[in-house]
Amino acid sequence: MNPVIDAVLAGKIAPLGTQGKRSAIHKVALAARVRVGETGLEGDHQYERRHHGGPEKALHHYSRDHYALWREEWPEASEASAGTAGLLRFDTPGAFGENISTIGMNESDVCVGDVYRMGTVIVQVSQPRQPCWKLNLHFSRDDMSRRVQDTRRTGWYYRVLEPGEVAAGDAVERLARPHAEWSIERLLRVFYVDRDDRAALEEMATLEALTPSWRSTAAKRLESGKTESWSMRLDTPAGAN
Repeated sequence: MNPVIDAVLAGKIAPLGTQGKRSAIHKVALAARVRVGETGLEGDHQYERRHHGGPEKALHHYSRDHYALWREEWPEASEASAGTAGLLRFDTPGAFGENISTIGMNESDVCVGDVYRMGTVIVQVSQPRQPCWKLNLHFSRDDMSRRVQDTRRTGWYYRVLEPGEVAAGDAVERLARPHAEWSIERLLRVFYVDRDDRAALEEMATLEALTPSWRSTAAKRLESGKTESWSMRLDTPAGAN
């Protein structure tokens, strides 16, 4: 049986953290069907478009199955309000800025290049999500971005192949799987754990379904023999809290 979408979510740009940094990470569930175009859901906003959104990151999908693990590891976040406007808890979708929430899909059984139909939209998995420091502000926890990366519970992004409409209750039907050997979990493991696996990096650098920026990073790592720094992406800048 195909997984079913339990929430479709969108957000507006709003202040984040006590210093009023801007972000649209806070997403709320939509009650009606929504149009999906090349750059994502109609009405869904992104701040700093150089890093967020765009055709290669049109939709962010996060597994609701992970929420139970977050509750176990961080029970106080479910017992008391946390994060943006005191609304974040691990009991409803949207805490991780996702646009699509499902049960029964995760990083180990979704592969880059997978093509899915959701409602009347056709999408293709383009890359894993790379967490950034705004998750730290969103959750009021300085190590949250690193926790998401270290657990590899990141979610993944889609590019839109055919625009259409989507809503909660729609099935997620897989139409194609060109790279069954390249799960999102494997991509994350190569990037963050087995960082000097040259054979895997060589494959990644030529994996056409993978977002160009990820292929470029794999190629640069092969050329330099070094892993790129993650501190600017993961660590909250001074004065941003």
